[in-house]
Amino acid sequence: MQRRTILGAATALATAMIPLTALADYPERDIRVIVPWGAGGGTDGIVRKITNIAEQELGDASMYVENIEGGVSATGIGQVMSARPDGYTIGALTYDSIVTVPWQGMLPSYDLDKLKMIARITSEPDAIIVDDDSDYQSLQDLIDAAKEDPGQVRVAVQNMGGRVHLTLLQLQDMTDTEFKIVSYPGGAAPQKEAILSDEVDVALTSLGDFANLIQDSTVRGLVEFADNPNPTYDVPIAPEEGVDLTNGSFIVFAAPADTPEDAISALESAYKSAFESDEFQSWVREVGVTPAWLGSGEVTDWANETAQGLYDEMDALVEEGVLSK
Repeated sequence: MQRRTILGAATALATAMIPLTALADYPERDIRVIVPWGAGGGTDGIVRKITNIAEQELGDASMYVENIEGGVSATGIGQVMSARPDGYTIGALTYDSIVTVPWQGMLPSYDLDKLKMIARITSEPDAIIVDDDSDYQSLQDLIDAAKEDPGQVRVAVQNMGGRVHLTLLQLQDMTDTEFKIVSYPGGAAPQKEAILSDEVDVALTSLGDFANLIQDSTVRGLVEFADNPNPTYDVPIAPEEGVDLTNGSFIVFAAPADTPEDAISALESAYKSAFESDEFQSWVREVGVTPAWLGSGEVTDWANETAQGLYDEMDALVEEGVLSK
């Protein structure tokens, strides 16, 4: 009897010492997924699509997407950084979250070390998009127009100092042109409105951001700043047009840094199953988005290397007086 009592006490003590997260079946409640851009843009659409599929892999828990705009994505991602690290708040990082905000030092408390990256799901080159009845039929047409009337061709970018602004500055520098740059913060949705209302002549973002308008022939892609042709749309790539410029965005899911590994593993597995599903792969082909998976074991190194390479490029543009910091 004495031996059983001692063993029982030891078992109870050992059980008490196990972290609660190891005893719990994750997830036990709904998971908040923050999109740091406005509703209706490309990032929002992609995150909602893959999350709806991933949710099916997580039992009875729901995953709900919340749009939190501001600060070139810093406001939303800042909320992920400060959230309780329990696996119930994650966010979708884009180029600006990993490159622009840290490089510009836009938010003192913003530090990517406060995040644990889960997976990358897309890699989307930037593209120039025009109204379907635009006179511009090629990148060279656009360059010629900008040279003929410097500062008159209106180009919609998103945030000043952000990714597509950088792409446009590089294009100007490489082609000796000057465009009228018009900023529409908040993602691709305001750019769509600007094209449809003829406020601008062209927009610079990804083809996927304008997928619905491309599909109904309201707009068309003029050029894509990519190394390889788009698998969905027949759009020339910049190197083929004589401009050796490539740039673009991506979507990476991340959680607060101290999130338990079992939660990270469950989320990565759910999103990987969703990524590989016929439903998601068929959908991305339809909308012209390039799927590009990197799991949690690879994505952090990739993000750090990508960011450092772009920091070096932007620092060089600052020295040349093309970009201000």
